[in-house]
Amino acid sequence: MSTEVVVEAPGAHRLVPHEPREPGPGEALVRVHAVGICGSDREVYQGNRPQGYVRYPLTPGHEWSGAVAAVGDGVPAGLVGRKVVGEGFRNCQVCDRCHAGETTLCTAGYEETGFTQPGAMAPTLTLPARLLHPLPDDADLTAAALLEPAACIAAAALKARAVPGERVAVVGTGTLGMFAVQFLRAASPAELLVVGTRDDREALSRRFGATDFRTKDRPLPDDVDVVIETAGSADAARTAAGLLRRGGRLVLTGIPAPGADGLDPTDLVVRQLEVHTVFGAPPDAWAHTVRMFGAGLLDPLPLVTHELPLAEFPDAIELAGSGDPKVGKVLLRP
Repeated sequence: MSTEVVVEAPGAHRLVPHEPREPGPGEALVRVHAVGICGSDREVYQGNRPQGYVRYPLTPGHEWSGAVAAVGDGVPAGLVGRKVVGEGFRNCQVCDRCHAGETTLCTAGYEETGFTQPGAMAPTLTLPARLLHPLPDDADLTAAALLEPAACIAAAALKARAVPGERVAVVGTGTLGMFAVQFLRAASPAELLVVGTRDDREALSRRFGATDFRTKDRPLPDDVDVVIETAGSADAARTAAGLLRRGGRLVLTGIPAPGADGLDPTDLVVRQLEVHTVFGAPPDAWAHTVRMFGAGLLDPLPLVTHELPLAEFPDAIELAGSGDPKVGKVLLRP
């Protein structure tokens, strides 16, 4: 019997029998190949995700890959059998933000797969077909399960607007940081610095395109053109801002704990820094990610260190939050 994960309430989950939901008009039924564990999944399980951004009981899973098994009325039949990934935000499509392509800012309110809508920690997922992004026929679906976090970083890279010959940097060496290195490398920078807290991430950083690596306790430059921050701490945000030249561009993607001390507004104004933030990925970022992946410019697979069966959900959650330097991306296989 196939099962799915249901988080009933913070700290309480169970495996329940899974019944695929037939796709209605405009929907597709996807057979899930793999689903990733990220920090926000741990927030869901532990109960510290911000109010309004989770709805219990819930089947989690917003980072996933799979293949289309069936489609509903109004969906091209040619999608059946295609390898796909899918956007998470269930935008309304009619508000001014949606019409501007800023679907993560939909004014109808927050709805997202794996948080307020059923997610992919199940053998199948039924969702609006308009959210799907088809992949090349030869795509590695295990690697593709990481394209959701990659798309969030693609959104940051698009906002950063790095151009060839600029000096760029990434603060943070986790999954998001390694994706940021790959996206910035594709812009042909003159230099690509990675700043982290662990020396053991230098080899991987350089493999993905970094030309320099430093831990934050070493001397750091202050004349970088573009910085993407991915570490999710107030200290990392301040480190990132300190790397920039006057008029430099900063994109923050990490979410520190509530109440964290932020950037100095006087410093931002006096140095005329351009600051952007990212929460989720709009369609253009997804399209950019899928193009990069299809072209072989994005390599998620080295970031995967563990694959567990769906029944080992609590072990996967614990493993992903263990802090063990040998643990990278943890995937569940339904």
